[in-house]
Amino acid sequence: MVIATLAGVAAALALGVWQLDRADQKKAMQRAIDERGREAALATAALPSAAEPPAPGLEHRRADLAGRWDVAHTVYLDNRVMDGHTGFYVVTPLKLAGRDEAILVQRGWAPRNAARREALPPVATPTGDVRIAGRLALSASRAYALGQDAQGGPIRQNVDLAAFQAETGLRLLPLVLLQTEPDAATGAAPGAGGVNGADGADGLRRHWPPPAVDVHKHYGYAFQWFALAALILGLYVWFQVLAPHRAGRAARADESADEQRHA
Repeated sequence: MVIATLAGVAAALALGVWQLDRADQKKAMQRAIDERGREAALATAALPSAAEPPAPGLEHRRADLAGRWDVAHTVYLDNRVMDGHTGFYVVTPLKLAGRDEAILVQRGWAPRNAARREALPPVATPTGDVRIAGRLALSASRAYALGQDAQGGPIRQNVDLAAFQAETGLRLLPLVLLQTEPDAATGAAPGAGGVNGADGADGLRRHWPPPAVDVHKHYGYAFQWFALAALILGLYVWFQVLAPHRAGRAARADESADEQRHA
């Protein structure tokens, strides 16, 4: 009983400490997001090459890139929700100006045709040089998939950078740009589809949700684990110490009463 109690208390305390550590990690992530968001936007030439490993320090940095859309390799990530509606995330490679490399751009959200589920939404894409602004991420949006993702075809559940690079022959940077502003070549006013999420001239919505930094959830879980540790310890003290002690006192009191009656 002692070993089981100590093991239960130790496990509950360890899990509570782990939840506090997770909260600290998310607070550090929020600080990093805020600090990187205040830094100057990266230019096309400042991005790492496709041969370099992913750079976590670039995640959440703003970038202002120049290049041309590779429309032929546009993919539509299925089952993505924005503003309570289900549709596609449109992802198109951007061939970077002055470089023989490209970066995947998560351009925005488009609705799905409920009557013709295989129909692709119309997306206006300029054919010339463009400049787009956005926020860097280490990968495109991922959704839960049953089994292996289908390769090939425009509609997919997820897109993997390495597999997509092998499929298309493009030299892809180990980053993805979440577009926040339409390019100037579309004729839209700067910021028309920016962080406030208004539709751009390409008809795509860009209400990108901020990364989840729900530290209060972890504090709540930590409180529950610490409360469970206290409960386990309290039950042990009650049933193994206090209850036997009270039972012994009651038994001794009964024996004393019996002796007094027989005296």
